[in-house]
Amino acid sequence: MTVSERAAELFAAEHGRAASAVWSAPGRVNLIGEHTDYNDGFVLPMAIPHRVAVAIEPREDRKLVSTTLGDDGELHQGEEVVVDDLQPGSHTGWSAFPAGVAWALREAGHPVPGMNLMIVGDVPTGAGLSSSHALQCAVALALLDHLGLAPGEPDAPSLAEIARIVQRSENDYVGAPTGLLDQTASLRCVESHVLFFDVRSGEAEQVPFDPRSADLELLVIDTRAKHSHSESGYGERRKGCERAAELLEVKALRDVSAAQLPAALEQLPDELQPLVKHVVTENERVLSTVELLRSGGYAEIGPLLNASHASLRDDYRVSCLELDVAADAAVQAGALGARMIGGGFGGSAIALISSADRERIESAVRSAFAERSLTEPRVFIAIPSAGAGRDL
Repeated sequence: MTVSERAAELFAAEHGRAASAVWSAPGRVNLIGEHTDYNDGFVLPMAIPHRVAVAIEPREDRKLVSTTLGDDGELHQGEEVVVDDLQPGSHTGWSAFPAGVAWALREAGHPVPGMNLMIVGDVPTGAGLSSSHALQCAVALALLDHLGLAPGEPDAPSLAEIARIVQRSENDYVGAPTGLLDQTASLRCVESHVLFFDVRSGEAEQVPFDPRSADLELLVIDTRAKHSHSESGYGERRKGCERAAELLEVKALRDVSAAQLPAALEQLPDELQPLVKHVVTENERVLSTVELLRSGGYAEIGPLLNASHASLRDDYRVSCLELDVAADAAVQAGALGARMIGGGFGGSAIALISSADRERIESAVRSAFAERSLTEPRVFIAIPSAGAGRDL
């Protein structure tokens, strides 16, 4: 049973009638291009098969009532809120995510009604796979659908506009200073491709990426080291990048080329130089990866993945023991390349591997964790999958 079917089933059991619609959105893996999105740079995400589904129906009393199926198999109801009373900081917890979307849509001029929401997902939480954005994108699409503004309808907001609405929800309502990568990936990715996205211009290209066609796989290693953007050094890094751009008198670090990097670093205080070095070189790695994928050179991107992890570890300083163990163990066991993904300080790593080597590499990673008395990681294959859509 899919998460959408489960959401529909639970909604009917809870309310005694069928939901008016069920929408779902996927989590994501960013192949390369980390911490570049809020610097107006380039990213290269893909959707994964794991999704969050939202079954909805309107209410007459203007209340937003969200229920979720927890990891414990039990239903959990969030705080009931009146749509007209939604304000940033008015409540916290998981139900702030759907409430924030309703608030952001309301602020964008959409007449959001009261709603019953049933939320079911299988995107691992805290794993850096963007479960919160999958939830928010599904809620945004479901609410817009009720208003007759689903994608493709006359006067409907574009997927780019919906991504920015979700970003505002995350930034201003939930209080997490995220960029546009996660929302854009969840909304716009397509099967068997990665999305080459220029955050500044909004230009997007679907680049073919089907590792299985080359007897390769993209292994996700969920370290189970939990992280939170709103409670970590993510915001600190972002402010550092903004300060560096001001000192360099550019709109964003995107505007510093690789050729200009040495001179730019000389103009900055020591504590900002590593941040700028990472962003500039990471943008270059995205461009190089795209060129290799366009020519079918899947196996050749491994060194770029390794270089990305080293930069995130040494320059941006957002890795942690578990992420380093995952990446290092995978490469030592024969992975073509490996890197941490997501905001950092925990979450997941990815490794590009030969399908024939999967068992050996998985075993090596688990052994490396056990040797250091770390929690056993969760490991699975990420298949480039479809973006958000209506399921029922």
